[in-house]
Amino acid sequence: MEKSAFPGSLKMQKDNFLLSTAYLAPIEYYVVLANAGKVFIEQHEHYIKQSYRSRCRIATANGLMDLSIPVDKSGKELIRDVRISEHSDWQKHHWRSIESAYNSSPFFEYYSDDLRPFFEKKWVFLWDFNLEIQQKVLELLEIEANIAFSEKFETNPDESIVDLRYRIHPKKEPALKLKSYYQVFEQKFGFTANLSIIDLLFNMGNESRLVMM
Repeated sequence: MEKSAFPGSLKMQKDNFLLSTAYLAPIEYYVVLANAGKVFIEQHEHYIKQSYRSRCRIATANGLMDLSIPVDKSGKELIRDVRISEHSDWQKHHWRSIESAYNSSPFFEYYSDDLRPFFEKKWVFLWDFNLEIQQKVLELLEIEANIAFSEKFETNPDESIVDLRYRIHPKKEPALKLKSYYQVFEQKFGFTANLSIIDLLFNMGNESRLVMM
């Protein structure tokens, strides 16, 4: 990333950012949503597998776990047109994994009823599911993000926009400077940065925003 873009550096509140859609995105994604002047979410790109667009990463008693949403792909579909596969009981598996990982965390019981319905309702499109659960997480975090959607696909966006569509990725180090916080399994595995936002939410509750600012 050419320009430093995290709280305390370049007046992030005046910066515009471009993000992909994401499933229970990593913490750095929500740091951008919480602090950026404006965030554009890319809706005209082709689906990219093995990215946060359809997966999230949580911490369990046995170590890190990636939860992936199975999708039906017939070709180079636009991200908004990607359908969630009906041939998998992924929702039950994901929720059981989340519950097992975080049921001993300080705030799991407080927030679980808000998130569980997303793993019970049937969803057709990945885009819709990601957007709806993102809006709920923002509500729980009490973050009023300034979000818009891309009008067309641009390989090289205007220089006034910080492009993080491909920078925030499971195989890459965090693009932003992140703060540490309490984690249930920290004594066993050490602190793990940039897990799914639910790791921060379940462990820190209403203090999550302090970690993100």
